[in-house]
Amino acid sequence: MLYLASDHAGFQLKKYLEKYFANQSKTDYKDLGPESYVETDDFPDFAIPLAQKVVAEEDAKGILICGSGHGMCIAANKVKGARAIVGYSIEGAKSGRQHNDANILCLASRVLTEDHAAAIVKKFLETEFDGDQRLIRRNKKIEALEKSL
Repeated sequence: MLYLASDHAGFQLKKYLEKYFANQSKTDYKDLGPESYVETDDFPDFAIPLAQKVVAEEDAKGILICGSGHGMCIAANKVKGARAIVGYSIEGAKSGRQHNDANILCLASRVLTEDHAAAIVKKFLETEFDGDQRLIRRNKKIEALEKSL
């Protein structure tokens, strides 16, 4: 399952991606909000529930959108098992999936064009984790830290 959420700064880009999913990529997703533009909303209210859903389901992924991508990324990564990355480039999204097994992509609506954001999302969703033993070893070190907290 793919989960999608934004705050007010990312709301318009989220709406664009919903149209992209419906018309071009035929991607099934679940929108976790907001349902309408509310200038006073707070990104943790969307990032944390999305991250919790992603880590609760095997093979689930998430896309979070705010102005810079940073706030969403910080909040999502507070959830044990979340591996959120900020996607400023197609290559970065590919690398995050291949090398880090990232399960959440955070986008910067104030930096990316709609088409660039869609291309980053496409690459994120189509790229698989490499599964190389050195990469698995590194992720296990992060998991060990999470278990110790």
